[in-house]
Amino acid sequence: MKLLCGQRGLACVMCVLSGLGASPAWGQTAGPATTAATAVSHNSSYIEPDGMAHVGLIVPVPQSLSPEAQAMLRHPETDAKAEIALAQRRAMTDAYTARAEKQWQKLCPVTIANDTVAGVPVRRVTPMSIPAANANKVLLDLHGGGFDSDSGSYTETIPIAYYTQIPVVAALYRLAPEHPYPAAVDDAVAVYRELLKTHKPEQIAIYGTSAGAILTGEVASRLKQLSLPEPAALGIFSGAGDFARSGDSTHLYALRGFSGHLAPPSGERLLPPYVGQTDPKDPVLSPIYADLKGMPPTLFVTSGRDLLLSGTTDLHRAFLRAGDDARLMVFDGLPHAFWYDPALPEAIEANQAMAKFLAEHLK
Repeated sequence: MKLLCGQRGLACVMCVLSGLGASPAWGQTAGPATTAATAVSHNSSYIEPDGMAHVGLIVPVPQSLSPEAQAMLRHPETDAKAEIALAQRRAMTDAYTARAEKQWQKLCPVTIANDTVAGVPVRRVTPMSIPAANANKVLLDLHGGGFDSDSGSYTETIPIAYYTQIPVVAALYRLAPEHPYPAAVDDAVAVYRELLKTHKPEQIAIYGTSAGAILTGEVASRLKQLSLPEPAALGIFSGAGDFARSGDSTHLYALRGFSGHLAPPSGERLLPPYVGQTDPKDPVLSPIYADLKGMPPTLFVTSGRDLLLSGTTDLHRAFLRAGDDARLMVFDGLPHAFWYDPALPEAIEANQAMAKFLAEHLK
């Protein structure tokens, strides 16, 4: 699939989709950059006998979005192939998170301290004031960042700690490719076990975004496997639960929705540096294959142009099939993890909804 940037707020997409499980390596693409001269100029579609779809669409910016969100969607980004070394990606992510911390602190002042829990580095993010009713409650954040970097230990914790008035512990779990699965799961479970020494399960919730959302589902599945008590609630914010199959959204969207890098469908496994040699249908790695009956109340959040839209909604349906209390919130027209951006009114709305759900389930 090749995504093309449109003009005047229009996003153009030339798609080659497969419903047969072929999947791109997230964040990659092939071929030269699309220009105004090569962008599609009319809507079209052709379906091959095997179901492969060739689609050209011109999609306007939804007018229901805030002016800030509409402006964000108008920002063009090349779809040309871009190879970024892991060290450079991590440096760029670190620079981004440093800026994001300052931006969120202006809106949601909290205190942040680095610590170690069960041998795992963590960030302790604490509200300026904690009501007596919240004194024994804690939230465990599993940050995003593609499993190979940390993009979320500030952006996912500062607003949530502020809006819930509950302390947050962000587990800085080991990263791939140096530490593939199950290292991140083991670290998160180790931190949770330690929290259980000072908190009751009903006083703890676990949540995360992107890779952290995937990890949240994996940890919940692992806790059940270990016969450990589940937390009071889960937050799976733009996640997935199936490394064996890809859905439409991974072929339709890049990290910025209809803008950015995306590869044609291929036979590659999803996130091989993280998955390593593990069977993609392992019930912890891919909780959609696990017995999900008895999972805690869970809020799933995604958006209309999220590359993990399919993964989030598929896992939500799996929770529903298991009879769990699973709620789904979908924001129209916005890209992956848009709630990281404090300039968007929709991001504030999303963080407040996440905070409300997590807080109301702790006792």
